[in-house]
Amino acid sequence: MADGQAMDEVVTFTSDLIRIDTTNRGGGDCQERPAAEYAAARLAEAGLEPVLLERTRGRTNVVARVEGTDPSADALLVHGHLDVVPAEARDWSVHPFSGEIRDGVVWGRGAVDMKNMDAMILAIVRAWAREGVRPRRDIVVAFTADEEASAVDGSGFLADEHAGLFEGCTEGVSESGAFTFHDGAGRQIYPIAAGERGTGWLKLTARGRAGHGSKVNKENAVTRLCAAIARIGAHEWPLRLTPTVRAALTELAVLYGIEPDLDNVDRLLEKLGPAAKLVEATVRNSANPTMVEAGYKVNVIPGEAVAHVDGRYLPGGEDEFRTTLDLLTGPDVEWEFQHHEVALQAPVDSATYARMRAAVEEFAPEGHVVPYCMSGGTDAKQFSRLGITGYGFTPLKLPEGFDYQALFHGVDERVPVEALHFGVRVLDRFLRTA
Repeated sequence: MADGQAMDEVVTFTSDLIRIDTTNRGGGDCQERPAAEYAAARLAEAGLEPVLLERTRGRTNVVARVEGTDPSADALLVHGHLDVVPAEARDWSVHPFSGEIRDGVVWGRGAVDMKNMDAMILAIVRAWAREGVRPRRDIVVAFTADEEASAVDGSGFLADEHAGLFEGCTEGVSESGAFTFHDGAGRQIYPIAAGERGTGWLKLTARGRAGHGSKVNKENAVTRLCAAIARIGAHEWPLRLTPTVRAALTELAVLYGIEPDLDNVDRLLEKLGPAAKLVEATVRNSANPTMVEAGYKVNVIPGEAVAHVDGRYLPGGEDEFRTTLDLLTGPDVEWEFQHHEVALQAPVDSATYARMRAAVEEFAPEGHVVPYCMSGGTDAKQFSRLGITGYGFTPLKLPEGFDYQALFHGVDERVPVEALHFGVRVLDRFLRTA
């Protein structure tokens, strides 16, 4: 089991990494290198030989391998990203890049997404070095750049240009799973991610006839665009259940002692109460308009108007997504992918999933482990190009009232010290035996 030093280090590393500002605004100006060098130094102190890799200057990734005891076993990838989304200091209770530790809580951008996991990985690998521990299978550790944008400088670059570093990896674990979900009725649920919806970030372009704002114009690009946006926003996508979501609904129904009526999922979700939040976003495809750009003066009708839509589709649902967007945009609006990544699905009856479940149950016997599908996406999408099956497994034991999911990209992002300690224990237990 991880020692006391590991418990101290996971807190220190989380705080230190938060203080290194790796804000990714999506325009290519992020600099992950200082955080990458920090992580690489901690790995080197543990006797590993980390490799620093860049596609673009300053957009640095770190990869290292921990050799296992069974050379015939498949390798396991454990990865976390180093970049974070922007944060406005004036909106926060503490400065978002202070890494402040107050009343047993570590504050700052990246505390849950996902410098906490980065710190856990570093603390565990260093504890193994002190104890002379070797895991059963090779563990490939990767800290990536650019996950909060396109991943072109991060996991995409690694998968496309440095596949050899991941030789033998068949499975991977990363963010957003095995956290405590309190249902408000005394139950503690630990969802482990075994799937992700695909990413379809879209650009919509409407063209028309430019002219004076006082004139009749039935070819108004803004009108055409707004009509398409309204249709997309109002569309009710049909129910589509993947194996992972079926398993989640079935296990949750058993937990709540209700009939797992998969022929009436909306009614089943109502019966699940707050726990429905774990699955309600992943029973359908979705498309949410998020940005609009048009015109330059109030009395000028522009010849072009542009909108952006955050689209997500389920495993097996991309064809339906494309066809539906063609219908909703209509003949006067063109659409294209600005960022496009696959949907993922992982088996919930695998030995790896069983070991993750066992690790959580050992340290949270009062908890109920269930599978779930992420509504968004992670670097697992890019690593899937290498045939790596991805799971979400960043263990955190959280107190009642701590809304973990709301803190992703939210204000006052923070993580309890005890949650980090729990994460180290569970992740260490899993990785030793995985």
